[in-house]
Amino acid sequence: MEVGSHESDILALFRERGALSRTDVMTLSGLSRSTVNHRLNALTAASLLTPIEGGESTGGRPSSRFEFRADRAAILCADIGATGFTAAVCDLTGAALASVERSIDVWEGPEAVLSAVLEAFSELPDVAEIWAIAVGVPGPVEFAAHRVVNPPIMSGWDGFDIAEWFAPFSTAPVIVENDANARAVAEARVRRLDNVIGLKLGTGIGAGLVFNGQIIRGDKGAAGDIGHTRAVITDPEPRECRCGSFDCVEAYAGGWALQRELAAIGIRTSGVRDIVDLVARGDIETVRKVRAAGRVIGDAIADLVSILNPRAIALSGLLAECDEILMAGIRERIYQRATPLVTRDLIVARSTLGSLAGVIGLALIASDTVLEPSALESVIRRPAVRS
Repeated sequence: MEVGSHESDILALFRERGALSRTDVMTLSGLSRSTVNHRLNALTAASLLTPIEGGESTGGRPSSRFEFRADRAAILCADIGATGFTAAVCDLTGAALASVERSIDVWEGPEAVLSAVLEAFSELPDVAEIWAIAVGVPGPVEFAAHRVVNPPIMSGWDGFDIAEWFAPFSTAPVIVENDANARAVAEARVRRLDNVIGLKLGTGIGAGLVFNGQIIRGDKGAAGDIGHTRAVITDPEPRECRCGSFDCVEAYAGGWALQRELAAIGIRTSGVRDIVDLVARGDIETVRKVRAAGRVIGDAIADLVSILNPRAIALSGLLAECDEILMAGIRERIYQRATPLVTRDLIVARSTLGSLAGVIGLALIASDTVLEPSALESVIRRPAVRS
């Protein structure tokens, strides 16, 4: 039985709302009982829906209920940051079934980093057919072409075809996304919010924008790259950024910049984790600099808040583990500079998804891609085989 675009529309209802009865589907879709029955049968035959017990009665036999089979297939995901990545195998709802974390240096280039990702994938358990590979990277992405585009900090990655690199190892389609976009998608879907800014704060700084349920990528995939915009308040002596420019937000508030500032006053750190630990121990100088970094970040996104009117700003990444020391500065500047109406019900909070935020978002984006009408039938007919 073939699965086509109409079945994809019905499947989307189950993915969004959970278990539904035949009557629920008719009500939500406006389709006739015979049409709904045909499409439910097609999706059940494809093992994308499964019947479950229960259902309301309409005077005759109780209506059958169905739910989406999240375990029908899996997505391999890699959320790559500047100094490490999380690899996971996720189901079709984005839930991580198993994950591993590895340290890397993104400046080593795509071949070295993706080889480490592939090795991490091999350590994950075989749980289902692999329908896609999703890779998140800390730079602008040309989504349709699976390429990183003119990244400020990723030496050797510009124009690199990530999908083509994976071709010898897997027949699964490859989805490439900006890491902050993926985290914003995870926040929006898990918290059921349409309008979200996801801030990734770690070695670098990025923002993902999800509004009306859709990622705002921009014309060149660079929307949300606040780390390399000019800081609102700068020092008399310009601060050089890793991108080669001066006075970028990252040069004042990125984890690497905080390490540079702390080293200048005799506090040596080996990474952002050390900064978080110093804040947790109440080190006065580190707390002061992290709070100041929060103000720089707050200044950087205050105009975005006024223009886009998000419901929530979700912070993730290692630096976000500084919690209120960092968030107090962010809130201070947002509430000072953004308009009162847009801040009235604004939520500014650390993500509850932890280190899995990125892979959850990547899995959701990949699921959307492989289950859309143009792709669903081919995926069902020719499932990818994990190498």
